[in-house]
Amino acid sequence: MNEADPIVTEADLHAYADGQLSESSRARIEAYLADNPDAATMVAEWRAQNTGIRSLFSAYEKAKDTDPLLVIPPRAVSSERKGWAIAASAVVIFALGAVSGHYGPSFLDKPELQLASSETLPKQAETAFAVYAAEVRHPVEVFADEEAHLATWLGKRLAIQNLKIPSLQPLGFKLVGGRLLPVDGRPGAMFMYENQTGERLTVLVGRNTENRTTSFRFASSGNVETFYWIDGELGYAVTGEISRETLRAVAEECYRQFPS
Repeated sequence: MNEADPIVTEADLHAYADGQLSESSRARIEAYLADNPDAATMVAEWRAQNTGIRSLFSAYEKAKDTDPLLVIPPRAVSSERKGWAIAASAVVIFALGAVSGHYGPSFLDKPELQLASSETLPKQAETAFAVYAAEVRHPVEVFADEEAHLATWLGKRLAIQNLKIPSLQPLGFKLVGGRLLPVDGRPGAMFMYENQTGERLTVLVGRNTENRTTSFRFASSGNVETFYWIDGELGYAVTGEISRETLRAVAEECYRQFPS
């Protein structure tokens, strides 16, 4: 970000990348990007991610009865608009929110509906991966031979009924085990997987009651890639030193198997 121009914020750039700005605002951002090639490159990468993520999760674009609560406070849903809100909620959530986690003020005029704690999730996932993936004797607290106990224990700590630990064997990764660890100061879970070549990846799950929206994003730190998403109060992050193509496949499988 160019600190010399504080008027253009990262939120402005996200809104521009998501196509949520008015014509005059777009022109202002485009002028800024013309003078800031690094920011222009970053925005181009966000747009490419948006396209890929939308394609990846298109199969899950379906409405739920509770979806309107994610985008409109209950008191704001009038009896005349309730039917429309239920019918259109999936389109709103996935077309505007799922690709980036930002809802445009021009659409809902609800700036308070922002993703809570999402930016801390990938860093915590990267840290957990760095600390535990390299462990030889004690990578997890409970190993895969006690998978049922692991699911019951962590599900209880995270207040998730019938927590299912994703099976990634069709993708070549078997469960090593899991452990309890803090995520944003609350109980969180980490599951570790390993393939035949010894490559490991971790799946982090955390709960934050302040979350009110849905988001899917990539984060990179050196060779470590993280794909993370927020679904209601639950946040998920898949992390590993693997290709983004493999990471996407793992994330899609986890998304399909985790509670929603």
